[in-house]
Amino acid sequence: MPSWLRWQDGVDVLLVALVIYRIFLVIKGTRAVQILLGLAVLMLAYVGAEFFEFFTLHWILNGFLSSLILVVVVLFQNDIRRALAHVGMNSVFTYGETGAMGPQAIEELMKGSVSLANKKIGALIVLERGTELRDYVEGGVRVGGHVSRELLLSIFLPYSPIHDGAVLVKDDQILWAGCFLPLTTRIDVDKELGTRHRAALGITEETDAVVIVVSEERGAISMAINGRLTRDLDGASLRRVLTRLFPAGEPPRERRRRRRAKDKPGAREAQP
Repeated sequence: MPSWLRWQDGVDVLLVALVIYRIFLVIKGTRAVQILLGLAVLMLAYVGAEFFEFFTLHWILNGFLSSLILVVVVLFQNDIRRALAHVGMNSVFTYGETGAMGPQAIEELMKGSVSLANKKIGALIVLERGTELRDYVEGGVRVGGHVSRELLLSIFLPYSPIHDGAVLVKDDQILWAGCFLPLTTRIDVDKELGTRHRAALGITEETDAVVIVVSEERGAISMAINGRLTRDLDGASLRRVLTRLFPAGEPPRERRRRRRAKDKPGAREAQP
């Protein structure tokens, strides 16, 4: 190995390649690709203007490209936020607590989704995991009831005043109904997918939530995770995926409450 070549250089190149690869994965299928192509055309025009001595064009492009960092931040703010959110969700410094959902709640979710699909009633059910979702949704009516098939049906019936929106589920509880979610900005989404599916993709691109979508037109059940949509699920498949994603046990909220109570001064002495 040449004396001027260090092992740190190889690691450095690999890290940069990994970062570039992850960036392309994040922006794949979004409008960011078209924006990058537009910026590349402007940079080529800048080099051409300098070579052919087009002074006015060179001056205009130079003023624009001199603030390239600010331009990139403004143009790619949604993609940057989504990438940072994914880094935070996969960070080793996170506590790793995801929503815990008991078998009964999973069964009720499955039965409710199948019933809605059989009746061709559209539904959007957002299941919170590690990321707090209230900052990502708009509006909504506070519910605060246990997950049940009957409650889901009553919320999404067409004549219900809160049917046109999403329900937010956390720790076996339906917290909110009639919520509005951010829509995906991807351009490679199937044209036949409606607003519900685009909203499901949008919230899962920015958070670690799991979203169940029931199509009003086809009566089909889909699930969105990490910005990817799995379509045409049956009841058994839905139950199996939910059981894998939400381990049975004590909900994180109750676990934290019990831990705080245990850590209070005098709590140890009060134990028998």
